Amino acid sequence: MNSTTYREAGVDIDLEATAIRALIKNLTYKRKGSFRMVGGVGHYAGLIDFGEMVLALTTDGVGTKMLVADHMQDWSTVGIDCIAMNVNDLYVMNVEPVAFVDYIATDKLSIDKMAQIGIGLNEGARQANIDIVGGETASLRGLVNGLDLAGTCLGIQKKDKIITGNSIQPGDKIIGVPSTGVHSNGLSLARTVVEKYADYNERLKNGRTLGEELLTPTRIYYESLQVASACTVHGMCHITGGGLLNFRRLSRYGFLIDTPITPPEIFSWIQKTGDISQMEMYRTFNMGMGYAYVVPTESVAGVQNIVRGAKTVGEITEEPGTWLPDIEIT
Repeated sequence: MNSTTYREAGVDIDLEATAIRALIKNLTYKRKGSFRMVGGVGHYAGLIDFGEMVLALTTDGVGTKMLVADHMQDWSTVGIDCIAMNVNDLYVMNVEPVAFVDYIATDKLSIDKMAQIGIGLNEGARQANIDIVGGETASLRGLVNGLDLAGTCLGIQKKDKIITGNSIQPGDKIIGVPSTGVHSNGLSLARTVVEKYADYNERLKNGRTLGEELLTPTRIYYESLQVASACTVHGMCHITGGGLLNFRRLSRYGFLIDTPITPPEIFSWIQKTGDISQMEMYRTFNMGMGYAYVVPTESVAGVQNIVRGAKTVGEITEEPGTWLPDIEIT
């Protein structure tokens, strides 16, 4: 059996990064007057000067997880994913999410599908304590095949409470927080393995089907605001597409993950069935760690007292890079 890669499944992380740089280099215009952008492009959210406060915007979608929902004929949780992928990108900067708008593009409207999506969006809004203030639904037959769900979230925070990773120092501890599974990244690779070597109704040893595992909604890490208020936090990371490479958004220092969280069964099934390398798994999936805090040693106990399942997984090194015990993730 030939090993399966994310690139072969249709997502080239390196090409995507190059394409994004090509886009960003042409975004040169800067607003004149008040309420200008704070900082640069490239962190999890964009910041806007608002006096003593900053506003923050982030946008993301559910991606090809929608195709799993189609296979399972269950769209009731993908709205949670849509909100989670946005609010988690605000939490990492210690920004409180407050309002959300959704965007649905489809080739054909389905009342049942829309109703189920609404259930998930409402539950995600409840977990994150945000208002859904509007949205847009576009029927785009000929341009869209199926249904794409995305959204944009607005957050707010005092300027002096924003966390960017600038305070990270060698010796800081990395505290990992468990994911609820695959979340909403790497589904192109996961789907390729399932559809090539099994089917969505095949059961894992835990009794759940592959479809149920892949549809498990993304965890919303709402407790991060409490952590940042109660503890000294130097940086936070949402482990999304690109896996452990996401840490590089935070600092020029290195990230050594020497005692990683044990991945749930779904990841070992994907890796073994698809004959996927350890490197490919950790640069594609969250591998059981959906969020992480970078804190000084004295804050470790405080974080673990607040966050369910949090554990120390590594530390910051002087040498740049991202490592597991026996491999550098590149």
